[in-house]
Amino acid sequence: QVQLVESGGGLVQAGGSVRLACAVSRGTFSNYQMAWFRQAPGKGREFVAFITSSGGSITYADSVKGRFTISRDNAKNTVYLQMNSLRPEDTAVYYCRAQVLANFYWGQGTQVTVSS
Repeated sequence: QVQLVESGGGLVQAGGSVRLACAVSRGTFSNYQMAWFRQAPGKGREFVAFITSSGGSITYADSVKGRFTISRDNAKNTVYLQMNSLRPEDTAVYYCRAQVLANFYWGQGTQVTVSS
């Protein structure tokens, strides 16, 4: 079973930066398409960013475009989310997801809280 563990969340002031990491174990990481989602209190889970297995194609939600950067290091089996210019509305639990063919695997999430 593929396992994903997110890290790097915490409390940050508005305008600040945080880098999340998601370490993936088992399977072949370089085959996985990776994505970040988030879920704010009282809301559904929403898409944040996506990166293909090779890193050659990246997609962002409009709400984070220009502020967040997704990247991956296939040698370290890790995907990152660099979050800059954070806003209070970015407060959420952030989840990473691995996809291979029709199979999806989720991490347990990491809390990011942005204070105004």
